[in-house]
Order: sequence, then C-alpha cells, then structure tokens
Amino acid sequence: MGLDPLNWTRLSCHDFADNQVRLQLFALAYNLGNFLRRLALPRSISHWSLRTLQTKLIKIGAKVVRHARYTCFQMAEVSISRNLFAAIQRRIRRLIQPVTV
Repeated sequence: MGLDPLNWTRLSCHDFADNQVRLQLFALAYNLGNFLRRLALPRSISHWSLRTLQTKLIKIGAKVVRHARYTCFQMAEVSISRNLFAAIQRRIRRLIQPVTV
C-alpha cells in the first residue's frame, strides 16, 4: 500500500519549504493511519485500506450533545457498528495504559 490514498502527490504550494512541510504532514498522517490499522483494529477489519479507514472512522459526522455533567458524540451507525467502534476504542485505551514494572 502506497501513500497515494492520502493524496501525498498534491504538492501545490509555490514555495519549496511549504511543499516540504505539506509532504511531512502527509507522511505523518500515513504513519498514524498505519499505526491505527496495525495496532488498534480488530482482526475482522485489519485488512481495511487507509482510504477506508479515513472514510469510515475519521471523516464521519457526529452531533455533539452536551448534558449537565458530560458531553457525548452521537454518530450514525452507517459506517461501522457501535460494537466495532467500542472495540477499537478499547484497543486504543490498552495501548496507552502505563506499564508497571
């Protein structure tokens, strides 16, 4: 899988330094996407491409609902199910837990 799904070839800035920063940001996005795909996705969807991840997990609309004590996001279950989203969140949480020695 190449960087193409992230449109890294669109270096449309006129200044070299601007294009350099833009390319570095695309490389960072690619690496973060691969990190998510390899470490946080359940096996059932680990084969998803970066474009699929982008459209089904990252570029999804949500409604922010604020209550007296908490704020939550309401997302449609069109892209992925609630259970799958919760499984991904659990796997990400496990990645950031401190290691005790």
